[in-house]
Amino acid sequence: MKIYTKDSLIKEFQTIAQKGWIPNTRQGNNGGIGNTLEDLLGIEENNLPIPNAAEWELKTQRLNTSSLTTLFHTEPSPRAVKFVPQILLLNYGWRHQEAGKKYPKSELSFRQTIHGNSPSDRGFMVKIDRNERKILISFDSDSVIDAHRNWLKTVKQRTGLGQLNPQPYWGFDDLSNKAGTKLLNCFYVQADVKKEGNKEFYHYCNVTMLQKFNFEGFLNQIEKGNILIDFDARTGHNHGTKFRMRQNYLPELYEKATAII
Repeated sequence: MKIYTKDSLIKEFQTIAQKGWIPNTRQGNNGGIGNTLEDLLGIEENNLPIPNAAEWELKTQRLNTSSLTTLFHTEPSPRAVKFVPQILLLNYGWRHQEAGKKYPKSELSFRQTIHGNSPSDRGFMVKIDRNERKILISFDSDSVIDAHRNWLKTVKQRTGLGQLNPQPYWGFDDLSNKAGTKLLNCFYVQADVKKEGNKEFYHYCNVTMLQKFNFEGFLNQIEKGNILIDFDARTGHNHGTKFRMRQNYLPELYEKATAII
């Protein structure tokens, strides 16, 4: 693995940008932009080896995309309850689209990407309680759209239509530590994408150096709906709970943003 200083890494990004279109080194891999950049830099798993400096990560994203960037994975409290598979899935899940085909007939799904700006189509929303210093998941049955009324009837039978009890949450201190560790400093790299036949090519054309993660900025972006919480569980497997972010808002989480390219 190569070892970089910040200055040598910046020069490497500039060299890569000057190369123009670069073929995906992992054809068929959805994470091709990040994986190809890792190969070009000679690093592994987004971790940038910069000695004698605070931890740095590499975050990559396509330009002009509606896809979300995953910030980190973390399950809600109370963790002893195993909240997602034991409560959300069992009490609020719905029939998996592959139930009776790929999975057993009883297979349930709980896949929701929710934020703090408005309730989801099934009535779930992220709430921030600054007094209690918690980020909570809230449920409002009145916000469920008509298309899900039959599902809502099953929720009423299983657990009732009141607020989640207990409500899953992340404490500020724990989440600040988790986010600060994963996002303390990072290089945010965006690439333009084109296809020629079955091959994909990337032009790494935007690079921003982001320093000093700011937790208040993180909370603000949740309230604005730019950071979302993604649940992805089914009866046979919990794929994990992710904090994810919309395009272009990552710099809002830092005290200092420096354009490199």
